[in-house]
Amino acid sequence: MTIELKEASKTVRGISHIKPTSLVLEPGHFNVLLGQTGAGKTSLIKLMAGLDPLASGQIFMDGQDVSKLNTQKRNISLVHQFFVNYPHMTVFDNIASPLRVAGMAKSEIDDRVQEAADILQLGPMLKRRPQELSGGQQQRTALARAIAKESRAVFLDEPLANLDYKLREELREQLPELFAVRGAVVVYATSEPEEALLLGGYTGLMDDGVVTQFGKTAEIYRKPATLTAARVFSDPPINAATINKTGTEAQLSTGVRWTMQGEAAALPDGDYTMAIRPHHVLPTQGSAEDIALNGIVQVTELSGSESSAHFQMGDDGWVSLSHGVHPYTVGEDHQFFMDVSRAFYFAPDGRLVA
Repeated sequence: MTIELKEASKTVRGISHIKPTSLVLEPGHFNVLLGQTGAGKTSLIKLMAGLDPLASGQIFMDGQDVSKLNTQKRNISLVHQFFVNYPHMTVFDNIASPLRVAGMAKSEIDDRVQEAADILQLGPMLKRRPQELSGGQQQRTALARAIAKESRAVFLDEPLANLDYKLREELREQLPELFAVRGAVVVYATSEPEEALLLGGYTGLMDDGVVTQFGKTAEIYRKPATLTAARVFSDPPINAATINKTGTEAQLSTGVRWTMQGEAAALPDGDYTMAIRPHHVLPTQGSAEDIALNGIVQVTELSGSESSAHFQMGDDGWVSLSHGVHPYTVGEDHQFFMDVSRAFYFAPDGRLVA
């Protein structure tokens, strides 16, 4: 089973929501759509699910052109971030509803519902109605319905966004095993880069209705093809600044200099954009090769075991993210250290060049 998009696009009242997109999604792993709110993730899922019509192009499922088939005929499951359950039905009936519509035998329905309920720890709640459940239990019910249906394709549109942290962590670990190993094509939309990394598989980076890069998640993270891709795949935002390269020396507008190594050293002289993720800009020096930066602290945050500082250096805003608790004072001039071996270099058109 595969899903293939061939120049598929979506237009609403003359405005392009999804620009012509060609993509092949395979089973056996998660296919993550990663992008900020409004990037087009939900719109692309609706196209693949048959909820919205194509403006152009085709969509194939296992080699069959399903471009004009409605959602019911595509044998898919869709789980939203908002729990979609029938309020007048019990948990059992909610999970069983698509199986009954398909005309499945009662004994098989019972078996599938019980299996899905056991997997998601819903066994004791099968006789309850949705209003008697917590938000997490309602979302588990929606996920159980998708499991029981055994669809050819499962679309998960930010399904964990409204759950508490602990439950989100538990389900994030369970989801690949629940769906990806069952032979279905799984498409998972998220706006969180960390979630994409945890789920693994393949990732499609989305921006303004375009899949800007698609491939193995870890490889895209390590080597984003464009500055846009690097920005999508970084939280907190990636630091980016213009540098001038002369010989093997790079210089920021603030006068900070360093010697470029490897591929970067071989680039032609000129202006480039240097980008580096916040966890490679630290308040302590990791090695003698780290480059010292000085900036005015604007905002500080402490989250769990990590400290972040937003600081202004020249005309550019920078972010540092480090383990541990670090004392910062808003308005102070603070020193940070940048591991330039972790920097990306992009040409003026945004392409990765080193």
